[in-house]
Amino acid sequence: MKFKHLFGPVPSRRLGISLGVDLVPHKVCSMNCIYCEVGKTTNLTNQRGDYIPLTELMSELKQYLKDEPELDYITFSGAGEPLLHEGIGEIISFIKNEYTQYKLALITNSTQLVDPQVRNDIKQIDLILPSLDSADQAVFQKINRGSADLNVDKIIAGLKAFKQESNCEMWLEVFFVPSLNDNEADLEKLKTAITEIAPDQVQLNTLDRPGTEPGLEPLTEERMDEIADFLKPLPVEIIAKFKARNKISSFQKDIESAILETIKRRPCTAIDLAEMLGTHINEINKYIGSLLQEDKIISEEQERGTFFRAR
Repeated sequence: MKFKHLFGPVPSRRLGISLGVDLVPHKVCSMNCIYCEVGKTTNLTNQRGDYIPLTELMSELKQYLKDEPELDYITFSGAGEPLLHEGIGEIISFIKNEYTQYKLALITNSTQLVDPQVRNDIKQIDLILPSLDSADQAVFQKINRGSADLNVDKIIAGLKAFKQESNCEMWLEVFFVPSLNDNEADLEKLKTAITEIAPDQVQLNTLDRPGTEPGLEPLTEERMDEIADFLKPLPVEIIAKFKARNKISSFQKDIESAILETIKRRPCTAIDLAEMLGTHINEINKYIGSLLQEDKIISEEQERGTFFRAR
């Protein structure tokens, strides 16, 4: 059975063997982050809605989970912001009631946590992985380019409230872009905000493949170490991909080989590869990151986006 709304399990150092659940179409999001590996936001909105039919999603989950596969997490993530789907609470309850052996994770850009109803909808999840790249409104807009009604102070308050109201674990991700959010003043504000939120872990990240804007560079490993030291005694770890992803047990060589064989014939974007190989774009991006790191492929900016070709 070919699934429309489920993908993976994807290879993940953070979540192990994780089945992805896509709750919105590509690319519905409340942000248009300059570093996003999924691509530019085509529907920039902060409006929640019934973006995909819950009956379809429940049917796919029943089909996939009927044989009780081994999973570390079922993860709400995908091609946009999952909390924009107003039925996420219903799906969470469905899984928690019918498949009690599975833990639930949520990857979110944090924008919807300002809403008490949203926080209540997701109170049953086991792990939340929200993001916060800056505590300064001007810097937030430069990096995350959110919809006009978003305010970073309210987002921070929403994160703080959810941490206080829920029993789930929180791993807060901060994505660094050189010269935008790695200066001392912004780091001071960020440290103050994170201290108030009090996440269980703070995970630092930077680019490992092209984002939506050309010319972006990753922070060096040395600079990431300096930032980690600055943020201590917060519980900081660096998750940027300075080590090869293919050491992960769920890394599948057949997908990597299919990508290489495809782009040997002609350059493709990540979206092209996802469509041709019948694989979710999030999963494709995991392998592209590894192939770029191993210098097996190169990227080229063209009018239609970032293309990848084999060396």
